[in-house]
Amino acid sequence: MPESLVHALAIGGLVHHEADVEALEAFRFSDEATLLADARAVFGGALLLQTCNRVELLVPGTGPELAAYLHASSRADFTLREGGDAVRHLLEVACGLDSMIMGEDQILGQLRQALVLSRDADALSPFIEECVNAAVHLGVEARSRTEINRGAVSIGSAAVQLAEDLLGSLDGRHILVVGSGEMGMLVTQALAARDLTAIYVANRTHGRAIELARKIGGKAVRLDELRRYLILSDVVISCTSAPHPVLKVETLKEVMRGRCWPLEGAPRPLILIDIAQPRDVEEGAERIAGVHLCTIDSLRAISEQNMETRRCEAERVRAMIDEELGRCVRLLNRQAAGDGLGLLHSWAERIRVRERDRALKRLAKADEHTCEVVDDLSRVLARRLLADATLAVRAEAEAGRVEEADALVRAIIGANSAPASDIATPPQPQITGDEACTPKNA
Repeated sequence: MPESLVHALAIGGLVHHEADVEALEAFRFSDEATLLADARAVFGGALLLQTCNRVELLVPGTGPELAAYLHASSRADFTLREGGDAVRHLLEVACGLDSMIMGEDQILGQLRQALVLSRDADALSPFIEECVNAAVHLGVEARSRTEINRGAVSIGSAAVQLAEDLLGSLDGRHILVVGSGEMGMLVTQALAARDLTAIYVANRTHGRAIELARKIGGKAVRLDELRRYLILSDVVISCTSAPHPVLKVETLKEVMRGRCWPLEGAPRPLILIDIAQPRDVEEGAERIAGVHLCTIDSLRAISEQNMETRRCEAERVRAMIDEELGRCVRLLNRQAAGDGLGLLHSWAERIRVRERDRALKRLAKADEHTCEVVDDLSRVLARRLLADATLAVRAEAEAGRVEEADALVRAIIGANSAPASDIATPPQPQITGDEACTPKNA
């Protein structure tokens, strides 16, 4: 890619292939709104993408600046990308190439939600919004032009596949899903295709559990009934957004005592699949007799199988990214010409208004129609005269040559022009008296 990104742009954080679940959990930001507000004060904008296998902060700043900020936020051992590399990474993320389950579609919704959170925190700069929207657009196009997501599984459905692999079959099993958000919905949709005896859905908001259970023919469970259904279930898939563990060690010890048949010395095994971030299952649960705990790290084998089946499609998507990257950088660089072009057009508008007013004074008793014709003529002339100059300035900026773009603007305006502060707001027409009129569009 010959062009370089003019704007400062950096992405820093951790993703699933760089860190295990403990490191991702430690890196997470518990208060997203506070972080975004703080980063906005430092960088003028920020976007935080936090999923079950990704924590990344995007800012309009340099790599060293973002590194210093993350270190000051008590974060260490992260990966930094800046400039064109950051744009490429964002495109790969949106296209599903950087996901644990290659080609999964959920990342597009997660990027859109990150935009909403950033906007709500007043941290969404126009440049960041342009970057993310360009990435989402390519992500949608990649899925329509290739088969990167054909039969693709989400983290939720991969958890169901893992449970099936561990048990050999889910036929006749009892499954409990804790959490009814987006991930819970994906889990239950995958479970609905299996021949299960029962699907239980538990959620902090019981109404949400009822709604989801109705869709898949399951049973809604209140959280205060959780212990009973933990005893009944063969597999528990937990995927809440709670900031603290919802399945405590002491509760699980009681559950495992309840899973002992009178004539058996050991409890019936219980498979816990924790795909929440932060984790839903309290640390130490894996040491309880009969409990088999799986986390996001346990899904890596499924991820590798998924990647193998989509390798050819991934190459097609990477070719699309290579093709799109140069165009995307040029479009982003065009914004660098904004201030210079604004100055140029303000300067031209100042001259246009001044010369229009002089002409109208010379026309003396010009009627309203004549005033409008003169005003329209002056606007068209100014626009036509600046057309080639505007294209030239934009072309220099798109190619990353901002200094040359600025030099063009200065050459046109001239060294003796009024200061930018004066040019930025053109004066209103100064025609007064009965002999003149003010055009409607002035």
